[in-house]
Amino acid sequence: MVAASFIDFFWSILIIYFIFIYFMMLFHVIGDIFRRDDASGGKKALWLIFVLVAPLLGLLIYMISQGDGMAQRNVKQAQRSQDAFDDYVRTTAGSGGAAAEIEKGKGLLDSGAISQSEFDAIKAKALSS
Repeated sequence: MVAASFIDFFWSILIIYFIFIYFMMLFHVIGDIFRRDDASGGKKALWLIFVLVAPLLGLLIYMISQGDGMAQRNVKQAQRSQDAFDDYVRTTAGSGGAAAEIEKGKGLLDSGAISQSEFDAIKAKALSS
């Protein structure tokens, strides 16, 4: 009796796991269908209808036939996201902090472009912020 209930429980967990995997694949494939820029609207609509009418077969055929393209589109999307993040970091990072400001001021002082009192003002401002 205990073994039968454990087997039923295990079987239920396994079914829930595969249903979860199925829906993850379905959402990923539908997202990829809409993200494609190499396919026309009609071709996208046909793929979408095929995936929704014959779900398991449609998913398997799409994943097999378009798997390489999906991987390339995912890599491009990740690269675009990384480039956008890098650009954001570059624009918001500023000049490098107090040490960089003091170093620039020291370079100006050494070249004679500013006086010692101006350098002290730059240093105080950099250290206060």
